[in-house]
Amino acid sequence: MTAYIAYLRKDKDSDFGVEFPDLPGCISAGHTLEEAKAMAAEALVGHISVLQEMGEPVPAPSSLDQLADDPHRGNAVMMLIDLDPALLKAERVNVMIPKSLLGRIDAASGGNRSRFLVEAAEQKLSA
Repeated sequence: MTAYIAYLRKDKDSDFGVEFPDLPGCISAGHTLEEAKAMAAEALVGHISVLQEMGEPVPAPSSLDQLADDPHRGNAVMMLIDLDPALLKAERVNVMIPKSLLGRIDAASGGNRSRFLVEAAEQKLSA
């Protein structure tokens, strides 16, 4: 599995911010470290999917050594985010969901609505 290095930042009284030095503009955030990691994985897949759809080249991930002296890293912590190749073959869809149900999904999903819906569908279909 391919993994990209992400820079994790957290200022006092802020959420965790995540950015990918190999993919300018690919950023994410989360209230908790776990949520930031999950949202970063989703942003990574989305960003690379868009690059592929547009016929743009997808940069190879840099190594830790290549980014060791990156001046843009500052005080950020480096972490690896796995790129799930199965998700690159996903198809974007628009659906209508009653507002009351969407509120319940948001409350149960921990901030990752898409992953929650996919996992719920997989559980229902495998039963």
